[in-house]
This record gives sequence, structure tokens and C-alpha cells, in this order.
Amino acid sequence: MKVVFLDRDGVINKYPGDTKYVISWQEFHFLPGVKEDLGRLTQAGYKIFIVSNQAGVAKGLYSKEVLDDITNKMLKELESSGAVVEGVYYCLHRDEDNCSCRKPKAGLLEKALQEHDIPKDALKSTFFVGDSIRDIQAGKGAGCKTILVFSGKEKPGSHTDWLVQPDFTAADLSEAVGLIL
Repeated sequence: MKVVFLDRDGVINKYPGDTKYVISWQEFHFLPGVKEDLGRLTQAGYKIFIVSNQAGVAKGLYSKEVLDDITNKMLKELESSGAVVEGVYYCLHRDEDNCSCRKPKAGLLEKALQEHDIPKDALKSTFFVGDSIRDIQAGKGAGCKTILVFSGKEKPGSHTDWLVQPDFTAADLSEAVGLIL
């Protein structure tokens, strides 16, 4: 079974900046080529899951209903481009809530596997694409191959500060999809 997990902000859409959030559909902007890249993964038979921390809900910056609206519109646009997303999993908690679903923990990935009957041994060939070291930690914690993209939070020059090293790095999702395929 071919599976790809993706972070949202900085991978699929424009990174809003450290400590900032995408709080409306008007602020959600797909990064160049993302729709086509996810369409390529779908055509190649990959099951795509989006896994994202969205603590802005717990912080009261936007509501769960607004997040659902952003998600539904994102999925509709992706679908119209031929990309099928099997599931979207959000952690709505803050760091201090110490939940099991907030990346760098792998709880959201485990939930996706369970809900979609994906065997754990499929993780050896599964990719996690993210723009932060938290994403890489979550992917490695679940046993995935990891790809750090530089289209969001992390930049190549900060590699000496990373707590873990990704399996691969890529400029953006397009280059990451090239590595996966």
C-alpha cells in the first residue's frame, strides 16, 4: 500500500509565518504546483493524508467551523485538479495540553492508519512530507521515510539546529513528489 502524509501550512499552502495562522479561506493560498503534484500522487496510486497542528482553534483565533470551511474548500479545489485526499487530521490543542495527537508526536498518523485499515508494516514505504522538524519527528516516530521541504518554516541554513535529520530534503512539494515517485 502506497501512503503519503503531508503537513498543510508550508507544504500545501503558503506558510503564514512563525506564531501566525491561516484564519480564513481568504488567507489560504495554494503554493505553486501543489494541486498538480497531489494529482500526480493520486494517479500513481498513493493514498494521501493531511496531518496538521492547528492550535489557533484552542487559542481562540478561529473556530473549528472556520477550520472546517477552509478544509472543505481546499479539498474541493484539490479534487477538481484530480487529487484525492483520503483524510485530513488536525490537532487542535496547544503544546501545554500535552495531548497524544500534537506533532512531534505521531498520534494523528496512528489514527489515520487505524481509521483507514492501513497495516503498520506499510509505514516502512510511507512518506511524511513536512516543512518543520516537528513534522520530521512525527514521521520518524511513526516509522515513515521523511522529506523536509523548504517552502515553509525550515530553511537549509538552519540544519545545524535540527533535533533530527530528515531522510531527504526538497525545495518544495514538487521536488518531494519527484523523490517519492
